[in-house]
Amino acid sequence: MTFSGHIRDGQIILEGDPQLPEGADVRVEVLGDAISAATRSQTPLGQKLMKFAGKAVGLPADGAQNHDHYLYGTPKR
Repeated sequence: MTFSGHIRDGQIILEGDPQLPEGADVRVEVLGDAISAATRSQTPLGQKLMKFAGKAVGLPADGAQNHDHYLYGTPKR
């Protein structure tokens, strides 16, 4: 069974308002060029954040191991 529709206010609106049973499994496929090239080629967040890697100064040498101590005051490991 195939239905057509569109997006309105972030929700999928199916044409003809078919009554599908609650919990029915569906598959959504975007047709045409609705997704911009900029959206498809976005740089992953991890790559964007790499420019900050290794830039922090003045941190304790055991900060990774004892981060709970420095953040919350728990005993050091």
